[in-house]
Amino acid sequence: MRTVRTRTAIAATAALLTGLSLTACQSDDTAKAADPAGSGKATATTSETPAATPSSGTGGSSASATPDTDGGKSSGSGSGTGGSGKEPGKGTSGGGSGDDSAAALATCTSANTKVVASKVSRPINHLLLTATNTGSRPCAAYGAPLLQFDDEQSPTQFIEDSHPQAVVMLDPGQSAYASVLLQGEDISGGRTAKVLRVSFAPRNGSGSVGSPVKLTLPADTFKTDDAAVSYWQSDMSDALVY
Repeated sequence: MRTVRTRTAIAATAALLTGLSLTACQSDDTAKAADPAGSGKATATTSETPAATPSSGTGGSSASATPDTDGGKSSGSGSGTGGSGKEPGKGTSGGGSGDDSAAALATCTSANTKVVASKVSRPINHLLLTATNTGSRPCAAYGAPLLQFDDEQSPTQFIEDSHPQAVVMLDPGQSAYASVLLQGEDISGGRTAKVLRVSFAPRNGSGSVGSPVKLTLPADTFKTDDAAVSYWQSDMSDALVY
């Protein structure tokens, strides 16, 4: 009887130990499932902070670098307005595109200017010359008109007091004016003129430029040998003062 009880106690103890062993195994399996590596070492997690993106400039060329995640390299993409070597609105250096303003300005000539001679009531004994720019760009009316009446060889003298402060510039459609004093103090050598040739002065004032304009004068245009012409003026009233 005692032997049976002893065996029963031993069996119960063995069952209890077996249950404790199974519980420990389940706990160990759970820990292994939580750690797939099973190495028992701590797993280190690293994180990299992305590099700051370069700011793009507004004054010239701008560029931004894009990281390459495969090879650790960076590929650059850039755009710029200053890489052409010239600034907007200015000629390229050494290209010869910027002409000197004086050299580029056209001179008023018979090719780009229409000249008309007309009589005026005041002042008396005067003609008014009107030169109108018929071209497509501005021109300069330099100095005074060079006049020859009929078959005269020498040009008509200038009224030096009429010299303007600046060269008269004519935009397309604008006019310059000059007055012709037909009679001076000596009228003994006067005569009636029929034809007037008008030439334009160049920038340097030496000789004439272009072909002369041949005008038919109003009837009964009487002139003397001391007739004179004013310099070109930008205003009609200024020209008729002389």
